[in-house]
Amino acid sequence: MWAKKYAFGLWVYYIIVLIWIVLFKLQFSLADLPHFRNINLIPFAESAVTNGTVDFSEIIGNVMLFIPYGLFLHILLEKKSLFRQFLPIFCTCMLFEIFQFVFAIGGSDITDVFTNSLGGICGIFLAVCLKKGIGKHWICFINVLGSVGAVLFTGFFVLIAFAN
Repeated sequence: MWAKKYAFGLWVYYIIVLIWIVLFKLQFSLADLPHFRNINLIPFAESAVTNGTVDFSEIIGNVMLFIPYGLFLHILLEKKSLFRQFLPIFCTCMLFEIFQFVFAIGGSDITDVFTNSLGGICGIFLAVCLKKGIGKHWICFINVLGSVGAVLFTGFFVLIAFAN
């Protein structure tokens, strides 16, 4: 049971980091946030295309950013159906895009909803594979990976804070 509580703590840390990355754009000051409101409802248009070519780095980055969300939610909602595990991921993605639009802190893009949700689905799938492959220690494995990620990100955060 302690492993699930630890995973919950890592999930809370991850959500805080996610908010800082997605909504606050890695900024320490609200004045440094972009102040524009844009909405794109055409998937894989505008924001995914740069100079006439698809910008795969943003798409891959969005997918990668939400993989931990799926991993942690599968631990926390293990007894729920896969749909009930996916629903909070989708709702979080939608909320981020709505907040960006309402507070004019960046462009709201349906592509982000798709790619972030795909990342969460990949995380759930990865957790299911780890559960089958590793067995009873799969939660501890994810917790160790999450802890390493949290330490590395905290170091990155401190480095950026001192640079500013």
